[in-house]
Amino acid sequence: MKIIDQHLIEELRQKAGASERHRTNFNLHETLDDPVQRFLNVMEPDSYVQPHRHPDAERWELFVAVAGSALAFTFDDEGVITQRIKISASGPQYAIEIPSKTWHTIVALESGTVLFEFKQGPYTKVTDKDFASWAPKEGDEECQLFLQKLGNSEVKDSVK
Repeated sequence: MKIIDQHLIEELRQKAGASERHRTNFNLHETLDDPVQRFLNVMEPDSYVQPHRHPDAERWELFVAVAGSALAFTFDDEGVITQRIKISASGPQYAIEIPSKTWHTIVALESGTVLFEFKQGPYTKVTDKDFASWAPKEGDEECQLFLQKLGNSEVKDSVK
């Protein structure tokens, strides 16, 4: 039996805060070949997740807020925001499912935000996702500016 408790959450929050990416995952699935990938994704507000999509027709992705809150964004092919949804452990929206082939990203709004993420496996790094060409690559100098722009953007705004 696997247990997610406060001790684990606090340990992961510290690990995320100290990491270069300001996030960390805790996998509950045994291997990357598992048919359902399930893990905790612990993030800080300055953690940048490059907008991406899962090209496989069966690659939906579900985020459930366990602690803190986050903004989930979807985009069209040109980088125009099509949805901007806040999910929070305190509600009123607790989770969001992103359909396959949909450009998206997620941004933590609070320090130590914990998301329980589910997606179909198996996970293969090379084929799992396409990254948006209209967004900075992770590690680029523009990432923090992009996050600020996202935070101030609404549906129908372009992030290019």
